[in-house]
Amino acid sequence: MSSVIMQQELSRLLDEASPTSTSSYEMVDEESVPDPYKDVQPHWFFCRRADDSTSWLPFSREDSDKLENTYTTGKKHLLLFVIAVDGERYDVHVKERKRYAVYWEQGPTEVRRCTWFYKGDKDTRFMPYPEDFSKMLEEAFKDAVTSDQWKKKIDFPTGETVILHNPKLIMQYQPIGLQDDWISSPSEQTRPRTVKRGVDSISIDIPDGEPDQVDHLVFMVHGIGPACDLRFRSIIQCVNDFRSASLSLLASHYKRAQQDGLVGRVEFLPVNWHSALHGDATGVDEDIQRITLPSISRLRHFTNDTLLDLFFYNSPTYCQTIVDTVASEINRLYALFKQRHPDFNRAVSLVGHSLGYSNTLEQILTKLDLKQYLDIFESENLDLESLSLCKDSDLKDLGIPLGPRKKILNSTLQIHNAEDPGELSPEQSRFYRAQSVTSAVDYEYFNVGIGQVSIDYPQLAFQPQAFFAFGSPIGMFLTVRGLKRIDPNYTFPTCKSFYNIYHPYDPVAYRIEPMIVSEVDLEPMLIPHHKGRKRMHLELKDSLTRMSMDLKNNVLGSLRTAWQSFARIPVAALPPVEEGEASAESSMNTEQTEESEIKVGMLNGGRRIDYVLQEKPIESFNEYLFAIQSHLCYWESEDTALLLLKDIYDKLGVAFEQPQQ
Repeated sequence: MSSVIMQQELSRLLDEASPTSTSSYEMVDEESVPDPYKDVQPHWFFCRRADDSTSWLPFSREDSDKLENTYTTGKKHLLLFVIAVDGERYDVHVKERKRYAVYWEQGPTEVRRCTWFYKGDKDTRFMPYPEDFSKMLEEAFKDAVTSDQWKKKIDFPTGETVILHNPKLIMQYQPIGLQDDWISSPSEQTRPRTVKRGVDSISIDIPDGEPDQVDHLVFMVHGIGPACDLRFRSIIQCVNDFRSASLSLLASHYKRAQQDGLVGRVEFLPVNWHSALHGDATGVDEDIQRITLPSISRLRHFTNDTLLDLFFYNSPTYCQTIVDTVASEINRLYALFKQRHPDFNRAVSLVGHSLGYSNTLEQILTKLDLKQYLDIFESENLDLESLSLCKDSDLKDLGIPLGPRKKILNSTLQIHNAEDPGELSPEQSRFYRAQSVTSAVDYEYFNVGIGQVSIDYPQLAFQPQAFFAFGSPIGMFLTVRGLKRIDPNYTFPTCKSFYNIYHPYDPVAYRIEPMIVSEVDLEPMLIPHHKGRKRMHLELKDSLTRMSMDLKNNVLGSLRTAWQSFARIPVAALPPVEEGEASAESSMNTEQTEESEIKVGMLNGGRRIDYVLQEKPIESFNEYLFAIQSHLCYWESEDTALLLLKDIYDKLGVAFEQPQQ
């Protein structure tokens, strides 16, 4: 009996509902001449579920048009249609209404052809109705428009009721039986949802789409732990944000070049190795759990998930797993990318967060200009370790001429045949130390042995143009292994550029330049803010420091000098790519210019190596509080993204533009 009364009350409230009785209703002129009926313009959306929440995001206008054209022109054969979207990183199976990731493992997500949307009082954005529900709404709307009869009530099998008050005011009411038990007021029980027709009638940001032209490919390798930032997001999510930031920066800092067709986009692809190390194949997680203490379980769980990877990286057993996984995954992604972009002939770079990368026998021979002998060594199953045991007579027996034999022997340093490291010549020792720069765990070739076995490094399918290290401990790794100095003449055999990028409060990051130029106290290059200025609190800090020095030395005009330094516009950190080439950025200040002219070896082609981000004002208040966060900040750093873009497009001869603020 009570349910009947409740339904009667609902009908009464629905009949009374009008634009004047509800404050949330929109005021419209009902006497205006109604517009003739026009077909609604669909837009395609995909579903994203995270942390028990569901959101629907629009495809770009370009991708939505492709999906709609496929839908309208091939309804009878939709099973055959697979449309590449989101820069060809996803495929949409139109018949299934599913979206599949191409380059990484991810469950399929639902896709909808959306025409009608709703939003309740507690919703932050409009949500699309299912397609069958939208179809019924559209039929009712068309009937109301053509007959010019409104205040239509539509009851759906699910229990919802939609009233078309007029073309601009359409509301959905939930059945009383589905309301929360704690709601007692009839007005609360029947609080309606706002209903909108067509994507143009709702407030939503629809991306324009990505350029088809890929100018550069960057593989991004995550560091320790399964999460990349304090929000515990995966490498996939973080790289998505980094890619979005780079697209925005290209539109703002390379606007003219983009309009002229000189700039397309940079593709960033995530490289995931954590699951291979912690999967069932190794059993290491189960072994670690058995020996983990039960106290402070959350902290220990965090430690097991993150810091232990650092120890695994220094373990000969698990380091080999990490190296094999990273190399094979990069090569797999590269082959898949080339398959989907057969015309791509541009350069490729690497980004490594925390951990580094290494040399192989092929790279050593390439550096020595002796790659033609690689087949001979491979036919004899010679790697770097066994090659270091060879004598001159062994190489002669292989048919290697005298000149190349001397180069190889000098390079591999026959350390296993030398009873005392002091027997090595200065040239041999210098080259030997240089080799260790990229051999992350190849300890066997150091003149200071620390009892670790060497690692076999797989060969990449391409030669990287640049390697960008984010918050890297490479400098610390090299130092604790006994390496005191890097030869200024050393370069990566197949990678001409190396950037060591870090946040000043990053507890995992270490510098590289002091290992090359130890006689000079060299400050790192300051990465400029992407908006073109040094952060205000840093300018003020520099100004006060200079003012204090001026006063201490009793120099006249100190206040004027401080003000001039405060007003000075900071500059981009990257010097020209080629000697004599005009810089695409604004003029550098005196200190930065002097530092950039200091030679720090050839590891980065003669350019500076260490680049430091500017801390935010809030971070400067408590360095320790933001220490962990600073190690994870690179994925969301527009300043870091712009530094990469500058290096990439400088080498393509594309001018950088600082937008007017």
